[in-house]
Amino acid sequence: MSGSADHGRLYVPSRRTSWASLSFVVVLLISACTSTTDTPAPSANRDSTSPRWGTSVEADRSGPEFPATVPSPGRVVVADGVDWSMPEWVRPAEFSGFFSESASPTDHVQVRSVDMSWRQIAPSADGPLDLSSTGEAQGLFFDPLGQQLAEPGRYWVRVFASGVDWAPEWVVEKCGVEAIGTDYDDQEHLPIWDDCVWSALRDTWEKLLVDEGLLADPDFAFAYVPGGFTWSEFDYEMVTSAVDAGELTQAGYLAWYDQMLGDFVELAGPAVGRMVFTGEDYPWGPFDQADDLLATRAVERGLGIRTGITELSNFHLSETPAYGSTVTADGHLRVDDAVHRPGTVVATENECYVSCGYSAEDPEYAVVMSNLKALHLRMNWMYVVPGDSLLDQTPEHWDWVRLSLGQPAERSPDAWVALRDAEDQFWREETGPFAARGRAWRARPFVRNLERWLVQVDVPRAVARRSTVEVHRGDPEPENGVAFEGLSTNASAGSRGLAFRVAPQFLPAGRHDVLLKVTYWDGADGSFRVRNALGSTQSVRFSGKRAWRTATFRMNLPVGQRLAGKTDFWIEKQGPGDATFNFVRVLRLNAP
Repeated sequence: MSGSADHGRLYVPSRRTSWASLSFVVVLLISACTSTTDTPAPSANRDSTSPRWGTSVEADRSGPEFPATVPSPGRVVVADGVDWSMPEWVRPAEFSGFFSESASPTDHVQVRSVDMSWRQIAPSADGPLDLSSTGEAQGLFFDPLGQQLAEPGRYWVRVFASGVDWAPEWVVEKCGVEAIGTDYDDQEHLPIWDDCVWSALRDTWEKLLVDEGLLADPDFAFAYVPGGFTWSEFDYEMVTSAVDAGELTQAGYLAWYDQMLGDFVELAGPAVGRMVFTGEDYPWGPFDQADDLLATRAVERGLGIRTGITELSNFHLSETPAYGSTVTADGHLRVDDAVHRPGTVVATENECYVSCGYSAEDPEYAVVMSNLKALHLRMNWMYVVPGDSLLDQTPEHWDWVRLSLGQPAERSPDAWVALRDAEDQFWREETGPFAARGRAWRARPFVRNLERWLVQVDVPRAVARRSTVEVHRGDPEPENGVAFEGLSTNASAGSRGLAFRVAPQFLPAGRHDVLLKVTYWDGADGSFRVRNALGSTQSVRFSGKRAWRTATFRMNLPVGQRLAGKTDFWIEKQGPGDATFNFVRVLRLNAP
């Protein structure tokens, strides 16, 4: 499981007390990856212009393990389940991939962690970093920093800084500070926003990133910052504790926050997108609207961003400006692809399905939906654990995720829409931008679809309705709400089809040789076909299997919104009754 085992659960109130009982298990699971040895550390006086101390490992550039079969024009291929296959030409996007505590190349996990406590690497205020001492934090034990950096391969960095037992003793004495509260893992934390404490920690970050040459090391992927609170995730439990105790004001906190962002901008320079702020938009903070969009402020300053809660695929992350996602009046989610600059980390951690205190009723379903949510939010980096993330149980899906992470629209191998209606319970109680005089959200808290450059559009004769052929409730936990998977036609109201629009940044106007994959519920009468501006495909008859199946069409698709409602193609039900469709993908047959 993740070294950041809280994994964002702190943002879900029911999880706040569960982690203490799991801490012993966490230690056993993770300490195996971080056990100490007596291997000597490299010299602190290394040449920072050298590529690295160890031997680099090439990035994963392998193509699809499950390449798509291309049917001849006019022929339809039908297969059971969802078809996750990719065109043979696809390769992983630059600056993207899976990361974890340890590398696992056979699972395409190329990026390992380099973890340390602040006390471990900063034995004095003025001297260089200590590269030869071991450390511990959060019940974990860390090898010497020099030893960890000497290992081959790419790495990401995490500094456990704020804990009373993580910080150097000289910081407490010099700054005259004491604990501001105890977290849900029974750990005490220092006020990271104190001028003296932050000045000392900022100096340590400079020594690590600049003096030790991490920013110049091509194997350095990114760092979680600023290094505060439980599992080094920037939750608001300790902030609220300090406010309640009268030891922190809104003005003081916001002033420090802006200083902290500015310090990382200055330290990292062009690599600021690799400084990954681990907080969230709309936190459970003490300052009402004043702290709602602090993660967005970090992104606006150029920092990367990370969430740890996408396993709850319906909860909290619908209205997320830090990721460019906003809820429209009709309940669809619009994503601004321009929010993040190239070379900026947009990350999540997807491993808590049957671990971290969770026990998903349908683990494979939970995996798929959390990954769809992450890709909808344009993630380029994803924390996985081979066992807990079910990599072996769902290999076709995970290979699709690997090849999708970080792909920009103009080079993406596919565009897709997951057709569904699911509630975001966070917004059932929170108002945010949807207050009485705020933005409209007519079906609040229900969100329509997860869409990535392919949008389902309600137009006359193609107004979709919620389907009940597959319903999930509170999986993997109650906060995830109810999800109706699939949208149906509505023949009794005159809607016998579903209409779709392709985003122009994915396919510009013109004709394109594509594969169209339509996942449908094989429990209807009659048949369905796909129609575009050039005509219609061969029909696919329903067989009554009462299971999800996928039909693959090869077509010359004219893009340019030439059908009713400025749409590009329709799925049309033929014969009596209605039909339910679940997942639609448009695949480029040729590399862009």
